[in-house]
Amino acid sequence: MSDPSQAIRLFGTEEPQGELRPLRAGALECTLDAGNLRWIRIHGREAIRAVAFVVRDRDWGTYNPAIDALEVREEPEGFVVAYAARCADARQALRYRARITGRADGRLVFEAEAVPETDFETNRTGFVVLHPIAGMPGRPVAIEHTDGRREDSRFPELISPWCPFEDVRAMRHEVLPGLAVSCRMEGDAYETEDQRNWTDASFKTYIRPLRKPWPYVLPRGEPIVQRVSLEVTGDAAPPPAPGNGADRITLRFRVPTHRTVPPLGLGVLPEQVDAALARAPDLRAASPRHLSCRFDPRRGHDAATLRRYGELGLASGTKLLLEAVVPCEDGAGRPTADLAVLRRDLARIRDALDAAGVRFSEIAVSLGCDMKCVLPGSPFPPAPSWHQFVAAAREILPPAPLGGGAFAFFTELNRKRPPAGLFDFVGHYTCPIFHAGDDASLLETLETLPHVFRSARAFLGEALYRLYPTSIVMRENPYGEAPAANPQNRRLAMSAVDPRERALLGAAWYAGYLARVVEEHGPDIVTMAAPVGPAGIVFAPADWPQPWFDEVRPRVYPKYHVLRGFARLAGARILGLDNPAPTRVLAFAVDLAGRREAWIAHLQAAPVEVAIEGLGDRLSATVLDGESFSLACRDPEAFDRLSVPLRDGRLSLSAFAVARVRSD
Repeated sequence: MSDPSQAIRLFGTEEPQGELRPLRAGALECTLDAGNLRWIRIHGREAIRAVAFVVRDRDWGTYNPAIDALEVREEPEGFVVAYAARCADARQALRYRARITGRADGRLVFEAEAVPETDFETNRTGFVVLHPIAGMPGRPVAIEHTDGRREDSRFPELISPWCPFEDVRAMRHEVLPGLAVSCRMEGDAYETEDQRNWTDASFKTYIRPLRKPWPYVLPRGEPIVQRVSLEVTGDAAPPPAPGNGADRITLRFRVPTHRTVPPLGLGVLPEQVDAALARAPDLRAASPRHLSCRFDPRRGHDAATLRRYGELGLASGTKLLLEAVVPCEDGAGRPTADLAVLRRDLARIRDALDAAGVRFSEIAVSLGCDMKCVLPGSPFPPAPSWHQFVAAAREILPPAPLGGGAFAFFTELNRKRPPAGLFDFVGHYTCPIFHAGDDASLLETLETLPHVFRSARAFLGEALYRLYPTSIVMRENPYGEAPAANPQNRRLAMSAVDPRERALLGAAWYAGYLARVVEEHGPDIVTMAAPVGPAGIVFAPADWPQPWFDEVRPRVYPKYHVLRGFARLAGARILGLDNPAPTRVLAFAVDLAGRREAWIAHLQAAPVEVAIEGLGDRLSATVLDGESFSLACRDPEAFDRLSVPLRDGRLSLSAFAVARVRSD
């Protein structure tokens, strides 16, 4: 029986990683990635997260450009990058040439000229600039508008539902005391959106305001010229280097806080129930506190669907939450505010529940139209008011705690907030691969979660805050017909299947996410992953490729151990934590009647040594890593059997390892 390759262990795919090339000119540093720039730093401090020339289709899918004629020249006084690229599919094609120059005085210019080979339909073609979020919310930014007006503003503290800055030509902000960076963007008007809505760790400024028509057509043969330039003004000494060492991190756990570990459940879809029932023993052993069950009459779900959910609840020993989509559509399938239609559709859901004879301990409801996005400048579709919707739901549906919010991203909840006090609980989900599918972008979303949780708490009132089914894969696509298929098992944005769900990187992402959940403002109830399927914790044969898993057919995926471990800690008091490197390692610990248990997620490929303080003198550790991967997938109980004594409170973690440390 074969062992998995290192790539399958770490990433779930043999797809090569894109080459990252560091560039430097004096105090200016950046990284070239697929023709675009990332992590632009001045004196080691990140000033701009990325500058990218992006080509998107009519469904907001992003083309992966085919780059040729790449030239990179580096000299002491600066660097120059030039290349040609082509974006194409079966319907259309566009070529562009790009040139990047960087100088030791901090000036950087990225310019592009694109020529469509055909009429080219697009929602966006042009430059995108990302400002980082670390230390930025609430900080001053000077805006120059397209009409020459200048405005002193601030980056939003809480996540802005709409565009905080419009008609932008340039932005200037301070990077270090006495040193500022100006970013000038040319080619059309730009506007800024708060990408924290989608858990991206950035404020995004993009070309062509969304109030203009989209999609739009770029005529064949007509060139498009755009340019982004950065300039540094002022002077500042380089910040002191971090004192914790590049390859060692010390985690200091403190006394218990008032916070406790929230209950963790799994999300399930009707098409996954049969496979989940076949693996009920492993599902039961994972100890989920609930199953969140999607019910959508528009997709043919009926009383038989609900009965099957009931069978799964009995087999797994788990209580059930119903996620009920209320269509509220007229005879032509269009959203309507007609209260008679609303009451009719709620009554049909009630009748299906009565016919199924299954009790759901909680019911969450969403209007069908609220599962699709409303972009800036666009009107909301017709719908009953929040008060009308909730009043009808409480009257017609069986008595149970009633929840709402958005069966979609935080964006949709933030843009259509229910009045405080209407629902018993309110929630949303997140997805880390909406705007980008690469490993770095996926892991950077963990940086944003505290911003999301704090922003949600600011308007939820006394309602319980619930995280609806969240995973790496995109469960629903509020911005198109459906998530993208991924038959080639790639790192793909907005995809229904993602290889990292089966890999160590995925397990580390889930562990890091849960470490963020238990921080201040985190949700009261959490739903992540699924029993089986693209986000499954238990292996099941599938219609998509699962390298090594299809051959060996093990019992679980690596993240099974992470979610099982977290679910078993429900109600435990969380310890305080000093973590000097949260972009490299995320962790949490709990007090269990005098015994302490910590979970540590390593979020990088380079090995790291972690020193642990505050858990006690006698410790044992279990590590999920490349060495234990195969056993952990074959044996759901492996995590309890791999524990070894931990000497001197020091733990060596390899790429994307997850560790559990216990006091003895």
